[in-house]
Amino acid sequence: MREYKISRNVGKRIRVIRRKQALTQEELSGRLNIHVSTLGRIERGESNPPIQTINRIAQALKVKPKELF
Repeated sequence: MREYKISRNVGKRIRVIRRKQALTQEELSGRLNIHVSTLGRIERGESNPPIQTINRIAQALKVKPKELF
């Protein structure tokens, strides 16, 4: 699977923010109604999620979408 630098960076930011909030991947994926493996792929930069998904993740983490970039 092809990786993109922006996807890796966004994934890292999501992971950092999620961990600062003491959330597990299971908890965050539950809030987003996505499979935990999907969230894992996003965090590892293996998935290039649509902007709608980025927005949903930001909302679930209670941050502005730009904070994920």
